[in-house]
Amino acid sequence: MTQLYPLRFHPIFQERIWGGDRLKTVLGKDTGELTHCGESWELSGVEDHLSVVANGFLEGNDLQDLIEVYMGDLVGERVFEKFGHEFPLLVKFIDAEDDLSIQVHPDDPLARKRHNAYGKTEMWYVLDADPGSQLNSGFNQVLDKKKYLEYFQEGRLMELLHFEEVKPGDVFYIPAGRVHAIGKGILLAEIQQTSDVTYRIYDYNRKDKKGKERELHTELALDAIDFSYTENHKTDYEVVRNNSSLVVSCEFFTTNVLEMDELVHKEVSQLDSFIIYICVEGNCTVTWDGGSEFVMKGETILIPASMEEFDLIPLEGFCRLLEIYIPSEIE
Repeated sequence: MTQLYPLRFHPIFQERIWGGDRLKTVLGKDTGELTHCGESWELSGVEDHLSVVANGFLEGNDLQDLIEVYMGDLVGERVFEKFGHEFPLLVKFIDAEDDLSIQVHPDDPLARKRHNAYGKTEMWYVLDADPGSQLNSGFNQVLDKKKYLEYFQEGRLMELLHFEEVKPGDVFYIPAGRVHAIGKGILLAEIQQTSDVTYRIYDYNRKDKKGKERELHTELALDAIDFSYTENHKTDYEVVRNNSSLVVSCEFFTTNVLEMDELVHKEVSQLDSFIIYICVEGNCTVTWDGGSEFVMKGETILIPASMEEFDLIPLEGFCRLLEIYIPSEIE
């Protein structure tokens, strides 16, 4: 079988009521005629939204085709054993020109029971933010279902929510069950489980082009919400230059920041997982025995599990990547 190589994919653009134009103006993406392009799905195994290869001899094949043929060589033996032909992560860029709805996602058991799907734990890495931009992560006080319902029914839900001002480089980990929303003026990268199950709680009484308010999922959300209170909403992390610096690690994914000003050699046979690199600043080349691929800000590349050794080389003195893979602790 011909050797696998770093794979690039065509972005899948999504029009959203709250979307803007920063995917084009900041990340240089060709969003066509979309006037409110809110999302660029960079790597997706979601049914009916499968990523398609954009480079090399596998160009034109979708992600599911690749897994069916290459199995563990592409995703890692243990990853294939757990997830089969389904790619376990969904990677997006999200541009919020307006506030997103207040929402929550179910965890695996609830999503499996209701939707025969995975739950949705996710994380956000902020790329760009207008001064004063805020997002919602969780609650600002201790409460229970009874108190939540009282405030919700009185139209005072916003009084319970924790909002935090953000700047580029900020990271937020959003486990399934945590109420959350991206605020207007924020451009971010989102890494999540492969799931498209969202319960919309509140949408500011917005109307779509047809004058209709979007559906709310009040009752479904109630059983999914984690009412616990946490003091630290933003994820603190330290970067050691030219090393993979841990940012988030959970059972569903590990994300590191790799900040480089010189060649970084990677030997990754011990991972037994694919690796996703998202370029969030600068640019670099990925080089291996057989070729090289250029990656610039706003681009995503998938390193197959069978590719155990490669180099990352910043081209203009500096590059910052997000490095994502499936941790070995998966059950």
